[in-house]
Amino acid sequence: MIVSVAYFILFFTLFLALLVLLLINRKRYTFEPKQLPHISILIAARNEEHTITRCLTAINALNYPKDKIEVLIGNDGSTDRTLEAIEAFIHDKPNYTCITITETIGQLKGKQNVLAQLSRMATSDFFFYTDADIAVPPTWLKGMLSALKEGVGVVTGITTTQEHNLFARLQALDWLYALGLMQVVSDLNLPVTAMGNNMLLRRKAYDDVGGFESIAFSITEDIAIFNKILEKGWSYRNVYSSEVLALSTPAIGFNQFIHQRKRWMKGSMHLPVYMVIILILHSAYYPVLLPFGFHTSAGVVFAVFIVKLLMQSLYLHVCLRRLGRSAAWWEYFIFEIYLVITSIVLLVFYYLPVKTIWKGREY
Repeated sequence: MIVSVAYFILFFTLFLALLVLLLINRKRYTFEPKQLPHISILIAARNEEHTITRCLTAINALNYPKDKIEVLIGNDGSTDRTLEAIEAFIHDKPNYTCITITETIGQLKGKQNVLAQLSRMATSDFFFYTDADIAVPPTWLKGMLSALKEGVGVVTGITTTQEHNLFARLQALDWLYALGLMQVVSDLNLPVTAMGNNMLLRRKAYDDVGGFESIAFSITEDIAIFNKILEKGWSYRNVYSSEVLALSTPAIGFNQFIHQRKRWMKGSMHLPVYMVIILILHSAYYPVLLPFGFHTSAGVVFAVFIVKLLMQSLYLHVCLRRLGRSAAWWEYFIFEIYLVITSIVLLVFYYLPVKTIWKGREY
């Protein structure tokens, strides 16, 4: 009982502090270049015939001079019509190049191997990374460059999912809420992580660490290179803004969803300890609340539940408003149910002796 009470005091104190910081400690960046630099966009594509054209169409609509953009696409052993879709789109676009990846660098595998090879081919000083199932906004390049001040080696944008049904909508809220928690910590000048589907690396920072080929194989290669770059003394920026809000296709079906999240959970093992503490405190809420209910009244349990729901909903509401988005009141309640179910299922699945399946490969 005493332990439970102490936990709830710590949980709500921390949550309240994060909420206050979200409201008052927002970092803003403005884009004021003397001239627009040449940039490189690097995309690893594997079995993305249904999404790659959407991705490339969004890139073609970027609010940036086309003669200052090179787009490098790595076809990573696709067994569907991904290559045909790419070639059909880029046939009249000389600044787009598609390379079919047939060799490996050292012990690298999958996406990490593709990005290492594309990075070697890039000719600019700024590497923008996104995924084949992502659609970036027209303001993406300028929004990311606005945060690339002197000494900054990594800039990370924000990503959520397209919303075409309730499950996709809940995934979208999940992304924005989790990234909102990380943003508050990042705005305190405490590094958290990067996301490879919406990331900018300064070439000098990339070269300083020896690129992806210098990093041991990881299914979360974005976190690995982020940490390496920071170890070399480079700084970082995380941008939580509609200018850099990329849209991913949501996980289709629960099986794909839990494998995706298991991969992310493995990556979370490389997060800094302060972020791990926040995530553990958050995920432990119901495992503590349920036994707490056996030692107190139903009214107290209900009150504790409502306070958490209201604080979490307000936090998410602020995150959504920052991006020009909103949610109906009932969605906040459904989102809470979603978090309870997925947290329990993912915790069990994470420890099952099954490999992570991603893009048709086992890791």
